[in-house]
Amino acid sequence: MRTVFLILFLVGPNVLAETPVAAKTHTVEMTAVEKDVVIDGEGTTYAAWTFNGQVPGPVVRVTEGDTVKFKLINPAGNKYPHAMDFHAAEIDFLKNYRAINAGETIEYTFVAKKPGIFFYHCGAPPMIQHVARGMFGAIIVDPKNAKAWAKADREYVLVQSEFFKNPDDVQAMFDRKFDNVIFNGGIFKYHPFVTGGGKLDAKPGERVRVYFVNAGPNEFSAFHPIGEIWDNVYESGNPSNKLNGVQTYVVGPGSAATFDVVVESAGAYPLVTHSLTGALRGAIAVLLASPDAKPAPLMPMVPWEIVPKPAH
Repeated sequence: MRTVFLILFLVGPNVLAETPVAAKTHTVEMTAVEKDVVIDGEGTTYAAWTFNGQVPGPVVRVTEGDTVKFKLINPAGNKYPHAMDFHAAEIDFLKNYRAINAGETIEYTFVAKKPGIFFYHCGAPPMIQHVARGMFGAIIVDPKNAKAWAKADREYVLVQSEFFKNPDDVQAMFDRKFDNVIFNGGIFKYHPFVTGGGKLDAKPGERVRVYFVNAGPNEFSAFHPIGEIWDNVYESGNPSNKLNGVQTYVVGPGSAATFDVVVESAGAYPLVTHSLTGALRGAIAVLLASPDAKPAPLMPMVPWEIVPKPAH
């Protein structure tokens, strides 16, 4: 109490409101899980490689300046080597991002020095296959100054990726012969007009913040809100990289951006990649604005809990 009084006396009464929150240390543990996951509203399953059994992997969220102590477990029952590459980290690649075999673990520590939305993914060779089969996710690094941008009323994370029906056809991945482009691991997962599809909820007048990651492995995304305009776009999710009034913004594979939209009236507003071969094959997420919209998690319907149809 005496220390606080001395600080106020020496530098003024507003210092406490402007002093950043002390940095924290976060322990993050993930397990490489090779398992079948549901990829459409019909309950179709896919032999995925995952972090913690879901596609995308869990959202990691820290604050600028925080330390992340990370551990990856590759269980003995797995068949393949796996690894982890955090784009939010600035550390040695050879030492920390190396692949580990089944039955091994790896640990490393990094400081999240820059705010934003960043990609994470498996880097084991062939990396294109590990990403295509589902080993990717997002890490949000919130700015230490919460006033660096407008407060969001609602937040979502969308991770775009290409889907290849044959998970073992690595040549198709190199040749860009994808079957679908999807958001958060599902074909039309947030399209309420298809079987098993959900939606992204919002209330009219809310500021909806979309943390968008393009997992690739190859295709660019042209992210666009049908019936709306992005109020703000932040390249890599950094509040310093601000654009205003953007209709469509290109996010390359392995990159990310944060998008703000304020929907003035009730209705349906599809969020799509305007690369139409991708949108019309799965990459449509409908933002449904309604006065009675309920709270929702960052990644609704992940994992997609649909009972698979019995085999015939």
